[in-house]
Amino acid sequence: MKLSIKQKARNLLASAGLRITVPRLAVLEVLLRARKPQTANQIGIKLGGTSPNKVTIYRVLESLLEAGLVHKVFLRQRAWHFEPADNCTETQCHPHFTCTSCEKTHCLTEITLPMAKTPHKGFAIRHQRVQLEGLCPKCNV
Repeated sequence: MKLSIKQKARNLLASAGLRITVPRLAVLEVLLRARKPQTANQIGIKLGGTSPNKVTIYRVLESLLEAGLVHKVFLRQRAWHFEPADNCTETQCHPHFTCTSCEKTHCLTEITLPMAKTPHKGFAIRHQRVQLEGLCPKCNV
């Protein structure tokens, strides 16, 4: 039996030891439904009239980040984008592709890349994010 988004969000919060609150549930549900990374502003818009204020959304995102339930994926136009951490590992987030024409971002969860190795002494890579840019199939005509 497949869990509903609401139940999955409840289970994730409980497994992370976080209190299940209305704002946490709402933000996590938006991220679980989304097919691409979301900014705090996009989350607020998707919640509409039921949206908590921006400060609350940022606090919720911080608690979800600390619990390892979501990742900060990339920074674009001075806004962090967030997504559930279930498609990523502790050391590597799956690649993202942003179209330079329509500016839509796509998750490339089916692609795996080797971790980068540094030739420079003393550097230790702990986490890797890959952001690819180019033209999506729609714009590449």
